[in-house]
Amino acid sequence: MRYKNVLITGGAGFIGSNLSLKLLEKGYSVTVLDNLSPQIHGDYSPLYESIKDKVNFIKGTVLNYDDWKKALDGVDVVVHLAAETGTGQSMYEIKKYTDVNIKGTSIFLDILANEKHSVKKMVVASSRSIYGEGKYECKKCGVVYPNERKDRDMSRGDFAVKCPVCGENAKLLATDEESKIHPSSIYGITKQVQEQMFMLMGKSLNIPAVAFRYQNVYGAGQSLSNPYTGILSIFSTRIKNGNDINIFEDGKESRDFVYVDDVVEATILGIEKDEANYEVFNVGLGKAVDVNTVANTLVKAYKSSSKITISGNYRLGDIKDNYADLTKIKNKLGFEPRVSFEEGMQRFTSWVNAQETVEDNYEKSIEEMKKKGLYK
Repeated sequence: MRYKNVLITGGAGFIGSNLSLKLLEKGYSVTVLDNLSPQIHGDYSPLYESIKDKVNFIKGTVLNYDDWKKALDGVDVVVHLAAETGTGQSMYEIKKYTDVNIKGTSIFLDILANEKHSVKKMVVASSRSIYGEGKYECKKCGVVYPNERKDRDMSRGDFAVKCPVCGENAKLLATDEESKIHPSSIYGITKQVQEQMFMLMGKSLNIPAVAFRYQNVYGAGQSLSNPYTGILSIFSTRIKNGNDINIFEDGKESRDFVYVDDVVEATILGIEKDEANYEVFNVGLGKAVDVNTVANTLVKAYKSSSKITISGNYRLGDIKDNYADLTKIKNKLGFEPRVSFEEGMQRFTSWVNAQETVEDNYEKSIEEMKKKGLYK
């Protein structure tokens, strides 16, 4: 084994805990720095419980210099997952998102630049959100990268993505890593900055850096109580509480849903393979699944009578569609997603069925967005 000691920031979270357990299985020594955020972990966290006696756990924050210093002691590889997540919430919690995601990253890189350390490689969790609306094709103008959709169009039920040149409706394409970066949320901007800081300072300090642009990650163990991220968990919690499902827009908006096991595999390839050094990679299933399909699949899996309504409501900052072109990660790292959407949903819903029903805080999150003028 080339590297032995790995630090995972946010390592008690959904992706981080799964990554921790897999690295331990492979013989790595794992340190976790995590603040056990109540929004993610609640009063009791099965994710934290799954790792707490197996890793060197440090309860702390990436905003604290001393916590970083303690966590970095003797570490070969840093996997930086700690971040505030959620496009909608980021649009009114701007300081919180920029502090944690950008300032937290800057403290780490400042230590690498100015102090003695043992870090030989660093991996950062980027996001598909940095692409904004992603890559499209216009019949008249060819490949285009549309701007965010306009309030005036969506308010009259026109949710289509427009060509930024001629204004005609554009057709979705798989988004590759060379696509234009133009995020449409504060969250997306912070992930773009994180990624750029890692890649720039990695080259400057001669420490190989890798960035993974994760698509919509889901799976057994994800938070069912956090109403700000992940429609699979949001919808599941509403259904389990006997509440109806309100689908935004026309229900045809789609995402690339990738199972957490595949994300962990890709991340470990990034740690272990030199071919990943100083590169950015999409990580997804490479398939777009619309929200209507998601809702109907969940209602059926839970044998629920919850009513599904396509409301035409929308959130400013949301993208219409996006799915990943995986050509680069397949060719360079040999990554191939193994869990289909159908199998992943079966695993996820079986796990949810075995959990106690948690409080549904979704309406509270919607009220917050309404007050800020971001929900229509």
